[in-house]
Amino acid sequence: MPQSDPNDNVTPLPAGIATSRVAFVQANWHKEIVDQGREAFLDAFEAEGGDRARVEIYDVPGSYEIPLQAKLLAKTGEFAAIVAAGFVVDGGIYRHEFVARAVLNGLMKVQLETEVPILSMVLTPQQFHGHSEHVRFFQDHFKIKGTEAADALVNVLKDPVRAKAL
Repeated sequence: MPQSDPNDNVTPLPAGIATSRVAFVQANWHKEIVDQGREAFLDAFEAEGGDRARVEIYDVPGSYEIPLQAKLLAKTGEFAAIVAAGFVVDGGIYRHEFVARAVLNGLMKVQLETEVPILSMVLTPQQFHGHSEHVRFFQDHFKIKGTEAADALVNVLKDPVRAKAL
């Protein structure tokens, strides 16, 4: 019995969209966790017909720096969309709530000002402890979020209004 190719069910992205450039901005805090989301995103984007070579990776020190980097990239006009990934954790102080709110508000402001879609993989868990069990849990969770972000990106790129602008 012939085996079916898993890519048989993939609808290729239209040519203009498939060649669109995407920026992936990633915070380096908890890099071993956030990297899992990036790799899952790239794998899923490629599986959905995107070209992972068209995704440019940009590292920033922490999540707080993501909105500015996203704005600088959006203003170039070279990217069809931007994906932001970071991990803002509760280190026992209230500051994480401030950082998370500032990052998400900043990303929303950038996309509204520049009209470049920004997909967020900036996660803020209620509690995080750096022991191996929590690290593994959030590494796995970032894999799920990476796959979800790729799916969302493909849907954004397929939107007829956006596709016309590309």
